[in-house]
Amino acid sequence: MAKSALTRAIKLTGTDVKEGKRRTLAAGPITATFDDGALRHIRFKGAEVLRGIAYLVRDKNWGTYAPVIENLKLRQGKDSFSISYTATCRDKDQAIRYEAKIEAGSSGTLSFSAVATPLTDVLTNRTGFVVLHPLAGVVGEPVEIVHTDGKKRKGRFPKFISPGQPYFEIRSLKHQVMPGVSATVLMEGNKFEMEDHRNWMDASYKTYVCSLLDPWPYTLRKGEPFTQSITLTIEGKPAARRAAKSGSGVTVAVGGASGRMPVLAAGVPMAEAAAALDKADLIAAMRLPELVFQIDGRNAGQCAAAAAFQSLKEKTQARATLEIVLPAKASARQEVNAIADDVRAAGFKPDAVVITQMHDLKSFQPNTPRPWGPTYEEMAAAARAAFPGLAVGGGMLSYFTELNRKPVPKGLFDFVTHSVCPIVHAADDVSVMETLEAIPSIIASTRNMIGRTPYRLGPSSIPCRDNPYGAAVAPNPGNGRVCLSDMDPRQRALFAAAWNVGLLAAAARGGLDSVALGAVTGPQGAIYRRMSHAQPWYDGAKAAVYPAYHVLAGLGPASGNKRLEAESSAPAQVAALAHRSRNGTELWLANLTAEPRKVKVTGLSGASELHRLSESQFQKLAVDPGFLLRPGDRLKKPGSVELGPYEVARLRTSVSA
Repeated sequence: MAKSALTRAIKLTGTDVKEGKRRTLAAGPITATFDDGALRHIRFKGAEVLRGIAYLVRDKNWGTYAPVIENLKLRQGKDSFSISYTATCRDKDQAIRYEAKIEAGSSGTLSFSAVATPLTDVLTNRTGFVVLHPLAGVVGEPVEIVHTDGKKRKGRFPKFISPGQPYFEIRSLKHQVMPGVSATVLMEGNKFEMEDHRNWMDASYKTYVCSLLDPWPYTLRKGEPFTQSITLTIEGKPAARRAAKSGSGVTVAVGGASGRMPVLAAGVPMAEAAAALDKADLIAAMRLPELVFQIDGRNAGQCAAAAAFQSLKEKTQARATLEIVLPAKASARQEVNAIADDVRAAGFKPDAVVITQMHDLKSFQPNTPRPWGPTYEEMAAAARAAFPGLAVGGGMLSYFTELNRKPVPKGLFDFVTHSVCPIVHAADDVSVMETLEAIPSIIASTRNMIGRTPYRLGPSSIPCRDNPYGAAVAPNPGNGRVCLSDMDPRQRALFAAAWNVGLLAAAARGGLDSVALGAVTGPQGAIYRRMSHAQPWYDGAKAAVYPAYHVLAGLGPASGNKRLEAESSAPAQVAALAHRSRNGTELWLANLTAEPRKVKVTGLSGASELHRLSESQFQKLAVDPGFLLRPGDRLKKPGSVELGPYEVARLRTSVSA
């Protein structure tokens, strides 16, 4: 295969497909970023008021159309701005066009209106505005709701993640932006309701047009126009002057011991059994203490997969957790016993099992009927009988949403697990990194649900391992950024290394017992192998691993070490994770942005060694699995580190330091 160029974009994001250009506009104290027809990061005097406002057209399968924008006009005035454009959403069966207008002035008001006209009959699950409230300064805080009937009520943005809609029939929402300043969002043209977007790892509360309680999909009739509008009004004066930011740098302060590092693991899907065994040496070199295997009772080849799993366990000396998916066609005991027979026949000896059934891989609205399937209690009893003496885990192999909507009974399982996926609702680079902001809420909500039961997360990666919301994962033939696809090019790039460090840092801070990151091989993997889809540059190079491999290899041996507090002054920009072993202290830093970041490090002293997972080292990272075992740069003292876009750095001080 011809070797493709190793471009900067391939290093950073794994794809040469460009994202749209963004532009930040200002109206007095209000700023907002215009991005492909939507507004993002609406701020007042630097404080985020709304995460975004967008006009979306969804098809009958919840697919979101990419609007084709024409006649775009942007005007930046002295203390105001305005935007207007025409957008068309279409596929081979239907089309709709809308005229959008955005205006903002220095008085503290911003409006976004749209007049839509279906060009055909349009079958849609939702068409209209979506408003996103951010998490910082909002989680658990008061909100005043005005309903469509004019009644007012006082409530709060949920602290723990709500499995269903916290508020219905909304006309406006009012919350405090900062002491002395409030923001009111007026939504007109239809009724709106709120859902807790943190369920899906989105860093927001989402208020959207229409109601999931009404029948969907519904039909928009050809030629019948309709209007919707969003008006944001910011009132008041700050009670105190906001402290000015000192420069553009980030400070990371390393402190004292605080708990233990979680056990780090990686997944081995059933479909990857043979490929993983072929890469056993590279997997063993990561020194992961645990691997998470899976047998899906709906698929053939269970005995062969189990035999490969045992061989891989022996070659890597890792503990084995076995996920079991029941077909839900017979009793739990019958189905578990059938799989256990294959496992024993292959000589596979797992150390723990996770039990679930196929219907729990799909999403259901809260309190709605599900297809028949064995209960948690039936599955737990069957697993304990078939695998005596082993720890039995339960929960969801899908995402937190499904666990939140079908919580496990307390005390039934020895541990509880779920995974996360950052590309459920949005797949652009900024949104994917922002999902890390939701992890503390997910951890707190799960803890509130399961009490002190041990808590394991994953396997999780940027590509999804499954699609609970549709018949299949989304195709990605163009090597782009696609929601709910099991192939995402960023998994092969520096981007994934940074995202994985960010996820692990949040999980460690939340006190999780175990975290599984992606898979060893395959589309969610850390080790390169030829696949059915093209992998630009990798397919023509002598590549062995992706950058994420070095995160697993570097932090796998740290499992169970003393975790140190590592406080980042800008956690949305730079993630930090620190631990101490008998050999010294390690600090991991990850730039979560596409811009260079200067990081000042405090709390570390003495000489240190610096390794960089960076653009300049990219080829070495790909061809040398032992990169972190080679000598790094020597620093007399770790005062500051310059991080390139999506760069990960490891600072290691000796025990004598």
